[in-house]
Amino acid sequence: MKCIIIGLGNYGMVAATELTALGHEVIGVDISEDRVDEIKDKVATAFVIDATDDTSLAVLPLNSVDVVIVAIGENFGASIRVTALLKRHKVQHIYARAMDDIHKAVLQAFDLDRILTPEEDAAYTLVAQLNFGTKIDAFRVDKEYWIVKFTVPDNFVGRSISELNLEEEFHLKLITLTRSGQVTNLLGLTVKEQTALSEPPAESKLLAGDEFVCYGKKDDYQKLWKRM
Repeated sequence: MKCIIIGLGNYGMVAATELTALGHEVIGVDISEDRVDEIKDKVATAFVIDATDDTSLAVLPLNSVDVVIVAIGENFGASIRVTALLKRHKVQHIYARAMDDIHKAVLQAFDLDRILTPEEDAAYTLVAQLNFGTKIDAFRVDKEYWIVKFTVPDNFVGRSISELNLEEEFHLKLITLTRSGQVTNLLGLTVKEQTALSEPPAESKLLAGDEFVCYGKKDDYQKLWKRM
């Protein structure tokens, strides 16, 4: 995949370097010479460009890449202007980062492929983790539905899956259960390894360290958190 990332702050910098590490061709763009100097040896190409200027933006190969990511966050005006210019250049696939609900609402008017809300997603995950008191990883599917992986809390241990009534009471679909097991590695050492049980029996007793992966609405997860 070939992509352009406009805005090389913390978010754009991480996205650019991680995509490059995975073998993708990344063109980094920022108005700051210092940021471009920092990343130029870590990506395919990096340019010092004021992307809010149409003439400067047109220098980039906008229509020969798979996606353009507008990673500008703090400068609301610049983010919106760059997105508008990309649409005017008929860029086919655009992702843009939104900092808040107003920013997101304005970006929605452009009919983009995806609006990125990393701060909001991270906040939801943090609140759930603090409230639930256990390790949580979350992926938002859309504005309502999430896939959440969480460690089974202590008061679940010893109970069966059927006792929890996840689907009937909380409308949460259990996708899989992962469980730690002992395996022998190539060096002959015994180590722990998580194994996914895609269809665990309803009467399976939960063990300490088990992890659920569920699908459901944010509000339904909150109902579950409150029961803990």
